[in-house]
Amino acid sequence: MFSSKRRISTLIVGSLVALSLLVTGCGSSTQNQTPAPAADANKPVTLKVGATPVPHVEILEFVKPELAKQGINLEIVTYTEYPLPNPAVDAGDIDANFFQHVPYLETFTIDKGLKLANIGKVHIEPIGIYSKKVTKVGEFKAGDTIAIPNDPSNAGRALALLEKSGLIKLKAGVGIKATVLDIAENPKNIKIIEADAAQLPRNLDDPKVTGAVINTNYALEANLNPTKDSLFLEDKDSPYANIVVVKESRKDDPNLQKLVKALNTPEVKKFIEDKYKGAIVPAF
Repeated sequence: MFSSKRRISTLIVGSLVALSLLVTGCGSSTQNQTPAPAADANKPVTLKVGATPVPHVEILEFVKPELAKQGINLEIVTYTEYPLPNPAVDAGDIDANFFQHVPYLETFTIDKGLKLANIGKVHIEPIGIYSKKVTKVGEFKAGDTIAIPNDPSNAGRALALLEKSGLIKLKAGVGIKATVLDIAENPKNIKIIEADAAQLPRNLDDPKVTGAVINTNYALEANLNPTKDSLFLEDKDSPYANIVVVKESRKDDPNLQKLVKALNTPEVKKFIEDKYKGAIVPAF
C-alpha cells in the first residue's frame, strides 16, 4: 500500500516538473522572438482627392509639391460629372473632393442621405451667360432658348443670374432655390431648358439654343474666358465658394486639415489671381 502511494506521488511530482519546464520553455521562446518592425513614421501618407479638371485639378497640382514636403502624397482623381465625387467620398474610394459649392453640397447630401462635411473654402467661380449667336443680353429675341444647369442648386443660381440680367423676374423670396416654375415674368417668352452642366458649352453650338448659363470651370475647359466672353457675369462677391469636402467622421483628420491649409496660402492666392485673371477669385 505504502509503496503504491509513493509511486503515485512520484508520478505526480514528475508530471508537475515536466509541465513547469514546458511552460518555462514556451515563455522563453516568446521572450526571445524578434519583435515586429515598427511602422515607418517617415513614410508618406497618400491622400486621394477627387476634382473636376479646371481649375480644381490645376490648383491641386500647384500645391502637390508643398504637401510632399509635409509627407503627404497627393493623388488626384479627375471627375467630369458632378454627381460622382460625393458618393466616392462617402464610400471611402477617395479621401476628399474639391469641385462644389455649399448649396450644391447641402442639396446633394439631403437628397442622398450622405454625411459629408465642408472643411474649407478655396475660390469662387462666377457663373455667366454665354452665347455664340448674340453679343449682348439685350439682343436675345422673343422665343429664344437659353440652357441652364439641371442640378437644383446651380439651376436656381442660373435663374437668379437671368433675373439680375433683366431677362426674367422670379417670384419674391425664392432666391437660389428657384425653379423654372418660379418665373413670375418672362417678357420675351424666353424658353429655358435644363441640361447637364458639363454639356452646356456644347449647347452653344446647337442651332436651337441661343445662349447658356455656364459654370466657370466648364467655361474654361471650353476655352471660354469668363471676363471676355460672357454676356453677363455673376458678381465677384458671390457666396458660392468652392470647398473641400470629406466624410463627417474625418473632418478633424490632421492630414486633411493640412490639405486645406496648403490650399489657403498666399502662394495659392497669387497663383489663382495670376493664372485666371479674375475668372476665378480666391475665397480666403
